[in-house]
Amino acid sequence: MTTRAGVSGRRTNRRGDATRQAMLDAALRSLASGGPGSVSANRIAKDIGATWGTVKYQFGDVDGLWAAVLRRSAERRGELPYRENNTAPLHQRVAEIVEMLFVGLTTSVDARAIENLRAALPRDHAELERLYPNTAAELASWKESWARSCQKAFADLDVDPVRVREVAAFIPGSMRGMVSEAQLGTYSDLDEARRGLTNAIVAYLEQPRKD
Repeated sequence: MTTRAGVSGRRTNRRGDATRQAMLDAALRSLASGGPGSVSANRIAKDIGATWGTVKYQFGDVDGLWAAVLRRSAERRGELPYRENNTAPLHQRVAEIVEMLFVGLTTSVDARAIENLRAALPRDHAELERLYPNTAAELASWKESWARSCQKAFADLDVDPVRVREVAAFIPGSMRGMVSEAQLGTYSDLDEARRGLTNAIVAYLEQPRKD
């Protein structure tokens, strides 16, 4: 009896996990649509064919839903695609990061979903943390995770970790600016812009360390 109950419990958990992941993937698609009311828990519940009660059972409240959506997106995205013992030179590594972000922000469903969600959340950190504490904590963790990934990407090179952290802080915003230009239409050559940004970052990181 104990064995059967244990197996049944594991199967139930697996089904529950699969249901949860499917709901989160559907929520990301719904958020990515950018349509009126797309950043609405009730609208998302309707889009994924569930009741708000079902969503609440899985995630607790809207704050739990948004935090889970952010975690799911981070899981699907993964870390920067760098291996240990990477032999690529600095310029190539920077160029790959810049290109990866640009392509991801312009083509990824998850990127559109998260941009739409962030646009609907409070800008003020205190207000965000008051209304959506779990969502705020998840967003804050992204900043540190991104900074660690960038440090790891250049750890074997003789570059100043302080400068790497500074670069990690401004690259996402810079790439969102270029993506905005691409979406709005621009006479600027964005390939040239990315090359220029890459060269500027490399020049900054190649400067001797400050003692």
